[in-house]
Amino acid sequence: MALDESKKGIWKSGKGKGRHVPKGRQLDDEAHAEVLALLGDQPRRRDLLIEFLHLVQDAYGHLSAAHIRALAEELRIGQAEVYEVASFYAHFDVVREGETPPPALTIRVCDSLSCELAGAQQLKAALEEGMDPAEVRVVRAPCMGRCDTAPVLEIGHNHIDHATVEKVEAAIAAGDTHTHLPDYEDYDAYVGSGGYETLRALREGGDWEAVQDTVLEAGLRGLGGAGFPSGKKWGFVRMNEGPRYLAVNGDEGEPGTFKDRYYLERVPHVFLEGMLIAAWAVEAETAFIYMRDEYPAVLEILRREIAALEAAGIVEPGYIDLRRGAGAYICGEESAMIESIEGKRGEPRHRPPFVAQVGIFGQPTLVHNVETLYWVSKICREGPEVLNSVEKNGRKGLRSYSVSGRVAEPGVYLLPAGSTIMDIIEAAGGMAEGHAFKAYQPGGPSSGLLPASINDVPLDFDTLQPLGSFIGSAAVVVLSEQDSAKEAALNMLRFFEDESCGQCTPCRVGCEKAVKLMQADRWDQGLLEELSQAMVDASICGLGQAAPNPIRLTMKHFADEV
Repeated sequence: MALDESKKGIWKSGKGKGRHVPKGRQLDDEAHAEVLALLGDQPRRRDLLIEFLHLVQDAYGHLSAAHIRALAEELRIGQAEVYEVASFYAHFDVVREGETPPPALTIRVCDSLSCELAGAQQLKAALEEGMDPAEVRVVRAPCMGRCDTAPVLEIGHNHIDHATVEKVEAAIAAGDTHTHLPDYEDYDAYVGSGGYETLRALREGGDWEAVQDTVLEAGLRGLGGAGFPSGKKWGFVRMNEGPRYLAVNGDEGEPGTFKDRYYLERVPHVFLEGMLIAAWAVEAETAFIYMRDEYPAVLEILRREIAALEAAGIVEPGYIDLRRGAGAYICGEESAMIESIEGKRGEPRHRPPFVAQVGIFGQPTLVHNVETLYWVSKICREGPEVLNSVEKNGRKGLRSYSVSGRVAEPGVYLLPAGSTIMDIIEAAGGMAEGHAFKAYQPGGPSSGLLPASINDVPLDFDTLQPLGSFIGSAAVVVLSEQDSAKEAALNMLRFFEDESCGQCTPCRVGCEKAVKLMQADRWDQGLLEELSQAMVDASICGLGQAAPNPIRLTMKHFADEV
């Protein structure tokens, strides 16, 4: 090429071939307008991506490629980043170009252990046979936290307890697909009984260290499953320079667990006051509540009551930031929850640093479970004696046991922490008619299965570890002689296989291989033990480390079945 002297600086290179649009999928004006209408004047912050995805999913029933492109435009991030987040969570339906969107109505049938014992698989099969797949989609779903009313399913956002095909058909005919709110103690009723007086007194002249000592004296430990002394966390967070945050872990996804829902659907302000006391103690700039999407009624209750707190001047508008999960069990792990709050895939972080030092947005963060904060409120109001004055079998305190399976009256039972499985079954009305006690899950599938012969051990922190188990979230599922321990263990491993975040190979591949091996008529016990040890030793977080518990305990206590 030569330079044209008459046109300085212009090369004679023929007709220009420069791009008029960026590479990749182009912005669709209609989809962009729809996203703009949904987002309104909300700030275009990256951490709100999951909230925005919910807006689109709720409005259109799926996430189209055009809507993903529009969201990427608004947040000034790559489409791949939006896609990888949306495709991580079970409650988002990503639809590519040329694909058929899902039907307008989705029925999610819970297939976790309590529901499977109650006939969930037969119910799902009957629904699939009787429904028009072009009109209604029937899918399996993990635990919905309603194990006391198994089998359970969700039509849209309406939960059907003790579900039958007839109940489902009636709900569809009536267009009853929205959540139903239970009766609960609202702001006015709570204040009328002395609510928020403790918080006001502490804000006016309280000593956070004195409150911390009171919580420690009560013996309160983390009730999400870890069991770490609750008061000690406050000091760990306070020793780091701010701004600091508080994050409430409301993602009680461990199958068999429904205690947090029980309290939130009845006395939400006991929890909210406890949360605000903890936030005051660590001088939190914002209090985040991460609530699982499987609890639509709880989400609506919290929206209403947070608005009431703002209207009453208890908190500044926006101080409590309610975030909605999207169907990922792994987000019950505190660092995965923080990733999700930041609008990312819920993958656990490597530690150290711990979240008390580097949490939300890289700042010191106090993480508490819902029930833990419920007890913080009770302790500050009634004194440490509310817990430490109760003693049984050498154990102090109270535990909220979620009890389901083959008992006469499933539900949440507040019992002394030293209670044995026999005490818990007795509280739940004994065994269901026609059933004889065979085995139990003391703390969700992560705790594995124990035989009925181990019936004198208190179900509390530190008491079950010598047995290769633990209390976790106190999710007790009772099995009878009519149930197969082998099939129950397989149900648990299928859950872990589905819910592994996929970040680390030992958990991702280990759960998959375990499920395949466990489907054999006779288990290869040597190979399963070798696989279990690799998962325990090398998995990043508690999911992969605890997933082998059902395998090991079933081989140990129910060898005749495997």
